[in-house]
Amino acid sequence: MVTITDIANALGITPSTVSRALAGNPRVKEETRSAVLEAANRMGYQRNVVAANLRRGRSDIVGIVVPRINREFFSNVISGAESILDEAGYSTLICQTQESFDSEVKALRNLRNNQVAGVLMSHAINSPDGSHILPTLGDIPVVQFDRVFNDIPGAKVFGANFDGAYKATRHLIEAGYKRIGTLAGYLGTEVYAERLRGYRKALEDCGMLLDDSIVFPNAIVWQTGHDATLSAIAAGCDALYSAGDFSALGAVAALQEKGISVPRDFGIVGTANEFFTALMTPSLSSLEQHPYEMGREAAKAFLQSRSDVTVIPMDLHIRQSSNRNAI
Repeated sequence: MVTITDIANALGITPSTVSRALAGNPRVKEETRSAVLEAANRMGYQRNVVAANLRRGRSDIVGIVVPRINREFFSNVISGAESILDEAGYSTLICQTQESFDSEVKALRNLRNNQVAGVLMSHAINSPDGSHILPTLGDIPVVQFDRVFNDIPGAKVFGANFDGAYKATRHLIEAGYKRIGTLAGYLGTEVYAERLRGYRKALEDCGMLLDDSIVFPNAIVWQTGHDATLSAIAAGCDALYSAGDFSALGAVAALQEKGISVPRDFGIVGTANEFFTALMTPSLSSLEQHPYEMGREAAKAFLQSRSDVTVIPMDLHIRQSSNRNAI
């Protein structure tokens, strides 16, 4: 392995001069710097990034903590963040918590030990609060996205969850549905609590009954969405706003099992605009969260050392599952 000393001996200069040249120190003459870089390339020198980071006390790596990498939403957030960070000379270290609080704490500790320059994170569903974040990371800047704790200092980037849910529920009302329930997700998480508030506000503004018996908390995956929809049918619902697309997928399956026509007799709108929403039969109306843009905004907030809040608008894609006008 070629070392800094090898380059110094080849050029007849000191190792410290080579080190400064490789680090881009302005005290090194341009002629010397060019000679060092040429020799380093010719001799196959590989920089020891770990050692360099230890000397500087930081790295050119940004940690990204997500609940699940295999969810389209989070993979798009990562792609968006990397598109900005790469241009700024940063690499990323991705950590997946699998919705586990303990794994989240472990991930933050590992990122601190790796002396990352910053952290972009969306917390696990069962994280009780954000009290572990700052003590674990120390002075490493953190930007929260999507699932955020409002009492933690620092920048936050999330979707317009209240407005999106309001828009989706209002659409179902205007389509003529009369008894609209909701597959509400995990209400201890602000994302889902905001969507429930938006759903309630739309019903209230339209003079419709607010009935807690047709609010189905924790219905966020296929099975829970399916089972909650059977309960919604029994309760006389003719529509559902779902806080997620996977639960909406389960809802459509339940309706088809019961022989209920969608959208003629039952309407449904999901959230996230997952890839399958346009491919299923009937195609699923869904709210677009713009995760790629969310990732880009989170990365920009880190690079600009901001501590503000950025809200990403949600767009409603109306498809067959709620479009009675197309029947």
